[in-house]
Amino acid sequence: MKILPTPMADLVVAESKSFKDERGAFARLFCEQELSTVIGHRKIVQINHSCTQAVGAVRGLHFQHAPHAEMKLVRCLKGKVWDVAVDLRPRSPSYKRWYAQELSPQNAHMMVIPEGFAHGFQVLEAGSELLYLHTALYKPDSEGGVRHDDPALGITWPLPVTDISARDSSHACIDTTFRGIVL
Repeated sequence: MKILPTPMADLVVAESKSFKDERGAFARLFCEQELSTVIGHRKIVQINHSCTQAVGAVRGLHFQHAPHAEMKLVRCLKGKVWDVAVDLRPRSPSYKRWYAQELSPQNAHMMVIPEGFAHGFQVLEAGSELLYLHTALYKPDSEGGVRHDDPALGITWPLPVTDISARDSSHACIDTTFRGIVL
């Protein structure tokens, strides 16, 4: 795996190398040793899978508050998505900034999103599937979210938003009620 820096503090992209032959392909999706400089002492405690059918659908922007804040490692297994991470740490030099990366099986990129970031994505190909590796268990009482269309963030989604859940569209904007995540 190759670790690619981003302009955001502590946010990286991991790139896997795919080996192809006449039978198909093989790629390592996770390696604790190769990612040790990024994940440190953390352990993967939960793995989730999502499938989203509609092109233009947005999921997110989600995070968990401390003490259940989590690092997420997000990879696209099928289709193509525009994956977005937003820094919600008030003391960070990249506070309220976002970074997006296209994820697909073809580019073999994985977003490694640290604690204190919100995460969301937009589907670019129908039936896109994501694999999430989490360093903390899901705790409903600790979940939080930020609006995908928050003007203070100015996220440039590549397509018009065609589908978003009632829960995700009801999240607050950062400058109205949100004061950042303290870890």
